[in-house]
Amino acid sequence: MNNINRSLYLSLLLVIVLLPLQSYAEINSMSSAINKAGRQRMLSQQIVATYCQIGMDIKKSKSQTQLINAINLFDEQLDELKHFRATGKINKQLEKVSSLWLPMKKVAVSSINKDKASELRDMAEDVLRASHKVVIMLQDESGSISGRLVNISGRQRMLSQRLSNLYMLQSWGFKSSQYSGDYSQAINEFKGALAELKGASINTETLHKKLDKARREFAILERSLHQKDGEYIPLMVKLSADKLLVIMNDITGNYEELANIYEE
Repeated sequence: MNNINRSLYLSLLLVIVLLPLQSYAEINSMSSAINKAGRQRMLSQQIVATYCQIGMDIKKSKSQTQLINAINLFDEQLDELKHFRATGKINKQLEKVSSLWLPMKKVAVSSINKDKASELRDMAEDVLRASHKVVIMLQDESGSISGRLVNISGRQRMLSQRLSNLYMLQSWGFKSSQYSGDYSQAINEFKGALAELKGASINTETLHKKLDKARREFAILERSLHQKDGEYIPLMVKLSADKLLVIMNDITGNYEELANIYEE
């Protein structure tokens, strides 16, 4: 283990040790629960992307910070969600998420190893599917259109990082028909969901403007993703995907605020 990886590993261990000392951040509405559960999907994908970025020495310091923060936040939000739903079917599903998350976390906090990257991605897929089920269960319980919009906009955050991690894996030399298929599917899903969000009847003028901004940033990301075979620009893709993530996170927060109004 080289000095950089050793420092990262020790930093991650420190984060993990300190986590149990943190208090629960109260989730006081269903829309907030949907937002946080939805963010877990994004974090599963971001962890893979940042892992690859560190391995390829792409903005290494920033990528290391992103990886630490993503692991930290996943743990925090998982505890918050369990506290919000301490019993019942949703709690059981959260326990399933925990059982899948722990082995993924173990790989993510270990020294960066290219041989582990595809394994980490497979684990992230399991965590993604289990986390998505939590979101759907919460959305179904809410029974509201606004709750669905929080879910859909939150899922766009995940897709931004999913495209990023698939691109990073290919840039790092991983070739897989599964990755190519998931890549095309993520692009189409983002476009379809963006169109649905644009057509939402509860949209404010501010939301319409932010969604237009998201559409423009996604167009930039999509152009960056479509390069000639063998030509990769991972830094540009990372920057664009992260910018799109910030925009969609802001939009999801706006839908959460609207949902809270409708819930009152």
